[in-house]
Amino acid sequence: MSSTELPGAQAVAAAVAPTVSAVRVAEGERLRSVALPGLTLTVRSRPAEGTGLAPALFVHGLGGSSQNWSALMPLLTDVVDPDAVDLPGFGDSPPPDDGNYSITGHARAVIRLLDGAERGPVHLFGNSLGGAVATRVAAVRPDLVRTLTLISPALPEWRVQRPAVPTGLLAVPGIAPLFARLTKGWTAEQRTRGVMALCYGDPERVSDEAFRNAVAEMERRLELPYFWDAMTRSARGIVDAYTLGGQHGLWRQAERVLAPTQLVYGGRDQLVSYRMARRASAAFRDARLLTLPDAGHVAMIEYPEAVAQAFRELLDDCGGS
Repeated sequence: MSSTELPGAQAVAAAVAPTVSAVRVAEGERLRSVALPGLTLTVRSRPAEGTGLAPALFVHGLGGSSQNWSALMPLLTDVVDPDAVDLPGFGDSPPPDDGNYSITGHARAVIRLLDGAERGPVHLFGNSLGGAVATRVAAVRPDLVRTLTLISPALPEWRVQRPAVPTGLLAVPGIAPLFARLTKGWTAEQRTRGVMALCYGDPERVSDEAFRNAVAEMERRLELPYFWDAMTRSARGIVDAYTLGGQHGLWRQAERVLAPTQLVYGGRDQLVSYRMARRASAAFRDARLLTLPDAGHVAMIEYPEAVAQAFRELLDDCGGS
């Protein structure tokens, strides 16, 4: 594995895509590019406040990026050494060489990152798609995971919520190009408001600065020629994982997770049903549950303090490491 500080990552991305706007890096954060067999990943990190702290890795959801963890990571630098990864084809990471955007493909990317850095075991966090990916990683490679924190994980539901249907339809061949044509005239601001209305329990709580940053990131993503392909194939990966049974099914894998697990569900989540919290609590053998009645799908952005406190309590239960 090789790792370089940005703008090295931008040089790698430039080989895959035309020049696009620079990705946002908040104060105190840094980005590095990690070259692995078959893929290159961008990793966002913050310096830990002490030496010898256990590493943590944060995995975002569909259409997201490592920026989704920028509100939570600063709250935990005194207890972990945090990294957040841009999954292949998202954020500042170029597409994988093999075009594999399945849950297994993303999980392999995370495993390669951890194995290459010899950084495990880590405190592993996942949101939505990232929650499904983290579940699979914890099930197949328990040696890499100290604890597991899942925020609205995309685990199979029999009764999918109506607002989540359009995301599933992206998996249908031809739908994504059609949607792209139908929405060609939409501005980045309109698209951002739509995403926030879907993902946040109360979009009015989003600050003006956060909204401007989100619009800028949307504009940047729309410049990427592989944006819709990454979205489509990853959505298809979620749908395929929802229909997969047997030992490779996500619920079966949840039952195999050995790591102490913190579950976080939002009462206003329009994409992952609040009612799934009970099933998840029963599936993971060592689970704790935090329910946030006013949160939507991205509690780590909406209520980072509450999520951070839940993780600290999980650490205490595990002896502080």
